Amino acid sequence: KPLTGRVALVAGATRGAGRGIARALGEAGATVYCTGRSVKGKPSPYGRPETINETAAMIKAAGGTAIALRVDHTNEDDVRALFRRIMRAHKRIDVIVDSVAGEDPLMGVYGFLWQADLKTADAVFRQGLTSRIITAKYGARAMMPAKRGLIVEVTENDMIGGGGNPMSQAVKMAQKVLPLLWAAELAPHGITVLAITPGFLRSE
Repeated sequence: KPLTGRVALVAGATRGAGRGIARALGEAGATVYCTGRSVKGKPSPYGRPETINETAAMIKAAGGTAIALRVDHTNEDDVRALFRRIMRAHKRIDVIVDSVAGEDPLMGVYGFLWQADLKTADAVFRQGLTSRIITAKYGARAMMPAKRGLIVEVTENDMIGGGGNPMSQAVKMAQKVLPLLWAAELAPHGITVLAITPGFLRSE
């Protein structure tokens, strides 16, 4: 249990890679906050059945500690309140993993630049990119006093870009490039930032 006593947050812990990472952190001994929008009675916008409650239950069933909290990571007030709650309860946050919006259906519409339907552009950027910036911002602020911490951005594809459409490509590029910039900014504060891709995977 190398992470015993540590506190972790997995944003987008509802399904897929986010759920797997949350479970692994729990198995390693961390207290894991599982956040997302899909809870009992309020299903996923994707029409999928998985919930953050189920993820937390899986961690607890394996002997770990988990807290499921419904958080809209596109909402700055929600995210600010989340970190205040964590810091009040534990006085620390050690690991933040952001796996939000990896399968957002708005980003799954394929087409060339000249075919792009821009009606959903603002929603795509808010969900897939602005949410990441908001979460990293408040996560970094919470970690700075202790001068330690790890922020991980989960993305996809082992290339700088990403397929789909111009909005999807912009989001995927930013999810890989922004952590490089944040790593340089936060290194003097003892905080490590990196992006990871699990490669192509099939989950639930």
